[in-house]
Amino acid sequence: MSEDFKNSRRDFMKKGATLLGAGALMSMVDPAIRSGAWAAGSDAPEKTEVKVGFIPLTDCASVVIASVMGFDKKYGIKIVPSKEASWAGVRDKLVNGELDASHVLYGLIYGVQMGIGGPKKDMSVLMTLNHNGQAITLSNQLKAKGAVDGTSLAALIKKEPREYTFAQTFPTGTHAMWLYYWLASYGVNPFADVKNITVPPPQMIANMRVGNMDGYCVGEPWNARAIRDNVGFTAATTQDIWKDHPEKVLGTTAEWVAKYPNTARALIMAVLDASKYIDDMKNRSGVAKIIAEKSYVNTDFDSIEDRMLGQYDNGNGRKWQDANYMKFYSEGTVNFPYLSDGMWFLTQHKRWGLLKEDPDYLSVAKKVNQIELYKQAATQTKTPIPKDVMRSSKMIDGTVWDGKNPKAYAAGFKIKA
Repeated sequence: MSEDFKNSRRDFMKKGATLLGAGALMSMVDPAIRSGAWAAGSDAPEKTEVKVGFIPLTDCASVVIASVMGFDKKYGIKIVPSKEASWAGVRDKLVNGELDASHVLYGLIYGVQMGIGGPKKDMSVLMTLNHNGQAITLSNQLKAKGAVDGTSLAALIKKEPREYTFAQTFPTGTHAMWLYYWLASYGVNPFADVKNITVPPPQMIANMRVGNMDGYCVGEPWNARAIRDNVGFTAATTQDIWKDHPEKVLGTTAEWVAKYPNTARALIMAVLDASKYIDDMKNRSGVAKIIAEKSYVNTDFDSIEDRMLGQYDNGNGRKWQDANYMKFYSEGTVNFPYLSDGMWFLTQHKRWGLLKEDPDYLSVAKKVNQIELYKQAATQTKTPIPKDVMRSSKMIDGTVWDGKNPKAYAAGFKIKA
């Protein structure tokens, strides 16, 4: 038997096995979904195994649950969650194709799109994964000096000048933007008045414990854990800064969406089903138990569960039930990739000098946010679709963001780079 014949036979067998695997997966797909006719002529996923990155944070839940609870099987794909060490690592693996998609910071995707915070590459936001649920933690040393909120922190910085250090998780990411916005709303310039550094989420507590920073902005459970570990307290939640703010997204490259549009749609549908499941409050404790496991967030169950249920304790004598806790679905209002949400991150990148010129805000958002693909997935999963691609929000400083005049909005802040 010739070597060429052996190779071609091996290739044929390999392709046959792949097709059989795809066929087996597709046989489990709801016939109503399989019968949908898309532009490509077939709705079958081009790729049946999808490697999706995540960082150990509470808001990775919808990606993990889509896999663990088998919501992916219904749509003919298998989600393989991949635990990553840092947002820079997620960025690199998305750009070089090691990851198909990821649970990722909204502002990271836009930063890569614009060539800031990493190599420039066309990116895609498939859907928003969650609203709310991040926080700003200050050290117990600041509390001892009376800095317990934005006002008293600003007063201390002015009264006792030194190098105050604050950490965020990625230069163009959500936590950086919440931290900067919060500080600036109290008159503190995040670049001139304090020092800011980048630290991966799971490393925040260890760094604060040894005195590397005075405060940080991060996702849960690393704010609740700071209280449990007695290294800090919650000075503000991000929903205090912007009620129902966009947070993580399901992100990938534009190249991946172009190559695997049906797979991308199937992925959105699976994560939408998981999001709906998580937002049923009777499921939340079970979800918290799953994501607390070593393979995912790797922390104690209580640090995740309380804030997942909206039960907040700031570690400084205040306890409350927060109506604006972390939401994953909320009748689809969480998941729709509003153009105005993406544009907001660009306005802040411009505000802080990360972007030197104003981009064409709207056209960038239209390019990145995969609204048509999302609408197809939402229709199939009976997820309500908002009437408008823009939304209006009031911020902590009283300003209103509606996406209508982004250039003026970006230039209108008193404190900026």
